[in-house]
Amino acid sequence: MNPSSPLVKVMRTERDALGDMDIPVDALYGIHTARAMNNFAVSGRPVNRNLIQALILVKKMAAQVNGEQKRIPARRVSAIVNACDELLAGRHQDMFTVDAIQGGAGTSTHMNVNEVVANLAVAHLGGQPGQYELVHPLDDVNCCQSTNDVYPTALRIAAIRLLRPLCDTMSSLQAAFQQKEIEYADLLKLGRTQLMDALPMMAGQGFGANAKAIARDRWRLYKAEERLREIPIGGTAIGTGMNAPRAYSYRMVEKLADETGLGLCRSDHPMDPIQNMDVFVEVSGLLKSAAVNLLKISGDFRLLASGPFGGIGEYMLPPVQAGSSIMPGKVNPVMAEMAGLTAMRVMANDAAITMAAASGQLELNAFLPLIAESLLESLHILSNAIQLFEERCVRGLIVHEERCSDNLRNSAVMASALVAELGYDEAASIASAAIAQGRSPEDIAEDRGQLTRARIDQLCHPYTVTKPGIPGQEEGTHHGNE
Repeated sequence: MNPSSPLVKVMRTERDALGDMDIPVDALYGIHTARAMNNFAVSGRPVNRNLIQALILVKKMAAQVNGEQKRIPARRVSAIVNACDELLAGRHQDMFTVDAIQGGAGTSTHMNVNEVVANLAVAHLGGQPGQYELVHPLDDVNCCQSTNDVYPTALRIAAIRLLRPLCDTMSSLQAAFQQKEIEYADLLKLGRTQLMDALPMMAGQGFGANAKAIARDRWRLYKAEERLREIPIGGTAIGTGMNAPRAYSYRMVEKLADETGLGLCRSDHPMDPIQNMDVFVEVSGLLKSAAVNLLKISGDFRLLASGPFGGIGEYMLPPVQAGSSIMPGKVNPVMAEMAGLTAMRVMANDAAITMAAASGQLELNAFLPLIAESLLESLHILSNAIQLFEERCVRGLIVHEERCSDNLRNSAVMASALVAELGYDEAASIASAAIAQGRSPEDIAEDRGQLTRARIDQLCHPYTVTKPGIPGQEEGTHHGNE
């Protein structure tokens, strides 16, 4: 075969402490990345792009600080910064080839970034990939840094950048529920406990409860950002700061804070955030809490929309796509299902984060890549799912007034409004008779002549039975059954 054929890959040779390795001549990654590609061919899924972008940002700031402090020549600094800008603009993303599931506490991801930045900087200086005498991935791009302080710093930046839009989407979902609360403030429906008829309620009250749950989740996640802002940059390998001057550490925090606008601050004990991952567990736990509420709410939507004729049928969800390949006309609650399964994924990720964080040993946690992948995925998918659930389900939801009225009328729950006047046993007898005869408790009570119809209507008035207090009694008074 002709060596010049496009089917023949032209290779370059790089060397590390383990020996030589051939790499495609035009690849921007180097030998450390190539070894990782062989060692960690696990999921076929690359490292989360949000983390990669945050790592590149750290490299850019580090080059500038090292240039200011005269550790790297200005020409190399300029090449590194230009390379980072090119990558931050979204170019050459196919060069970040390491699998998301990897050993080594993130070193492979970090080296992938170091090598791509270095080789791109080399190109800016007129060289070819692998000419590290022009810009070295470790001596220059990684100057004063370690995976162990760069990676958790970048992860915190990436997490905050995803956390903020999540909080915004949760605020929007809260507002959508509050709008439904207002819209259906006067629509009486049946409330249920343990899936059984319980008490009457206004449909709007149910949406109000949804809004309160989402509001709590939003506030908890908003406050969690405070712990993420503390970064260990400058702590290097184990937090002692060896090979990173104090002036470098302080300047890095200052520049990263200015560049990101995230209010970042320097950890007063860098050894802590390098080895202890509880902050990520905390954030993940709050994401799990939000997922729990989302799963519960979406499940309620599916249940109340069931039917539409053979189920409860009180909610009518927007039809967004055909539901069956064999049953014509069937429409499924797919947006509520999507919200629910996303919530389940977030819960599963939380379990992984918990185990990974607890598995760290001594001065480092080797399972940080799993924490990073799981946390960033949870932030991303939860934000997208909530936005879609709100836009394509909650906003267009209609409460079926006639169905609500029928379900309530066919139940015996209004008997509860008679307890204070007639006593529990008599009210229970009325409820049983109503169920047996297929009539309303109000009609049974009237037939028995114990209360006038006017009094029954007063006790069972929708605004009486859906607010605090004892039907038929003024606040602060007591009418016994003497």
